[in-house]
Amino acid sequence: MSQEKLGDLLGLTFQQVQKYEKGVNRIGAGRLFEISRILGADVPYFYEGVMHDLSRRAPGFAEDGERPPVMEFVSSGEGLQLNLAFMRISDPKIRKRVVDLVKSLAEDEGKARA
Repeated sequence: MSQEKLGDLLGLTFQQVQKYEKGVNRIGAGRLFEISRILGADVPYFYEGVMHDLSRRAPGFAEDGERPPVMEFVSSGEGLQLNLAFMRISDPKIRKRVVDLVKSLAEDEGKARA
């Protein structure tokens, strides 16, 4: 599939798709999910070889081969659904309120456990 065709299906220019392909721009979870759907590929396909490359690096962010908790969440069904829904909110004020709500709920749960 050409970059132009993929861009049309994503509502992007082929230059934007080209920047994703070259690694100039990062791809968010929702956009990656959409690209995988269009191309008929599973999301893990885009990460083939990454763990091998990471294992050759010095320990750092994800020592001992453990995935960071945020990556576990983003890769989960709930994380993906939350990201996709959040991305559909265009009003920055509403997005901020959603973030504040989630923080508040997390704080309340933390207090309840104590």
